[in-house]
Parts: sequence; structure tokens; C-alpha cells
Amino acid sequence: MTDWAIEGEWFKNCNCDPGCPCDFNARPTHGFCEGMAAMRITKGHFGDVDLAGVKWGGVVRWPGALHEGNGEMLPFVDSSSSEEQIGAIFEIASGKHGDTFMEVFSFICPTIHEPVVAPVEWEFDLETRTGRVKVGDTLDAEVETLRGISPPEPYRVLVRIPDGMEYTGPNDEAETALARRITAHGPIEFDIHDGHSSMALVRHGSDIKTGKHEPIVVDRAFD
Repeated sequence: MTDWAIEGEWFKNCNCDPGCPCDFNARPTHGFCEGMAAMRITKGHFGDVDLAGVKWGGVVRWPGALHEGNGEMLPFVDSSSSEEQIGAIFEIASGKHGDTFMEVFSFICPTIHEPVVAPVEWEFDLETRTGRVKVGDTLDAEVETLRGISPPEPYRVLVRIPDGMEYTGPNDEAETALARRITAHGPIEFDIHDGHSSMALVRHGSDIKTGKHEPIVVDRAFD
């Protein structure tokens, strides 16, 4: 295995109602899962390859609950990345180089479509729970804060999973937000409105076998 570690900003947006049941080991809201996950690496490496600034992720779909497997993914990487960085990202995502999250994800998502290398536009504000990810003509996802019923003021919900494998940043938690829109084109197509979004700071690496980790401080130099 190659030694690697990455830290940065994380989106998980899907067709479930806000408060994704997967975080609670429950079945998806509509019985199946489709959406996207994306990360902007603020600090990281794969062997000797510096990964700071790389934006990457995947458009995904499962016919049922995630733990039942049979998922498919369309990977994407920002076209401003070097060939070495792109290769490193695909190696990390393969699950062959450790990290519980990557290992599990590769197991439950056996179908991988031809990757997309395209410009990735990125907006991420954890404090206000707003953001956007646009990948060429393949994906466009917009996120905004949850709001109260009356008055519709910003509404905050945190999901904390101690020692979990996904929300591996400060306090093992993610902000819950509203995926106002998630539109995908290509081998996986959908147009989702008012779905779920998780926003978090995360850490992954070849030495992580559970969510246990040292505290991270995200470098904002690329904002």
C-alpha cells in the first residue's frame, strides 16, 4: 500500500429527505439512493504526490440501501489537476490503499463508469451551510441552510457519529443542510429537488481503520 492522507471540505448530497436515514442505519427515504459526494482537499498527499487543492468526487446510485451493495458511480476530478494527482485520486478511491471509508465504498459500489475530468466549480461555507458543486456538464448541485417553519429563519441540525468512518473531522460531526437541487447527466441521470445534504470537514488516510484520528485544522489558503 502507498502511504497517503487527505483533509478538506466534504459534501454528501442525495435524494433522501434532509436527515439522511443512512446515517441512522435505516433505509433510504424513497427505497433507493442516488446523489453525489465531493471533496476539496486542502491538505494531503499520496506517496510523493501533493494533493492540496484537488477537487474530486462521484455521482452515485444504489437500487436499495447502501449496505445491500450493487451501486454504481461516475467518478470526477477537476481538470486543473495534474495527471499524477488524477491517478492518485483514483488509487485512493479504489480502496486498495487503506482507510475504512474508501474500502467500504469500493465494496458496495462495484460498477464504475468512465471517469469525468472537467472543470469543477466549488463553493463551501460550513458556517452558513451553503455551497455549490458544478462539474462541467455532468453535475450541478446547490446547497442551502435548513429553515424554520414560521418564521423561516436559518435552522441548524448537527449529526455526530463518534468514531464513524465518514464524518472524521472536529467532533465527528456534519452539518445537515438542504440540497436545493442535484442534477446529473451521463450514465447516471437524475434531477433531485429539496433533498439531503451533509457538509463536513473530514480526514482520510491509509492509517485510518476506523474514524479514530487526530484533530484536524483545515488550511483555507485555497479559498
